[in-house]
Amino acid sequence: MPNCLETERKYLIRKPNFEVLTGMASYTVSEIEQIYLEDLDGATRRVRKRCYPDKVEYTENTKRRISHMTCIENECEITEERYLELKSQLAKGYSPLYKKRHTFKYLGYTVEIDEYRQFLNTAVLEVELKSEDSVPKLPDVIEVISEVTGDKRYSNHSMAKCFPKEPI
Repeated sequence: MPNCLETERKYLIRKPNFEVLTGMASYTVSEIEQIYLEDLDGATRRVRKRCYPDKVEYTENTKRRISHMTCIENECEITEERYLELKSQLAKGYSPLYKKRHTFKYLGYTVEIDEYRQFLNTAVLEVELKSEDSVPKLPDVIEVISEVTGDKRYSNHSMAKCFPKEPI
């Protein structure tokens, strides 16, 4: 697994009109099942099944946080068999996490909006950045409720253990 530095900001948003977003550059939508495994040497471990309209991808991932915005991430594709094997090793106290992800490009940024079954009116938006000082401009159709970068309640790892109450 190659090392990759990932820096991102995270926002709690009102669910947008997703029909409008389908016109954004490189728009894709996928259904994700995410399984957290026992941490290893302080690194968060997970496997993911990601279903697109025309294909299914399976990945294994480890993340080691170096700040509230940046982590060292290692990810590789795995087979369905390996995914099922690791899925059976769900970490104690965790549940599978299910979400629908909308991904698109905007002003040079990759934007990901995750819809969770537990939230009726809100979603979580992540923007990948080149540096921690970057503050991205978001499309006007996105209504930000608050920035939740570094708020552990909105990390997928935490939500797989205890989902936060929807704030609105």
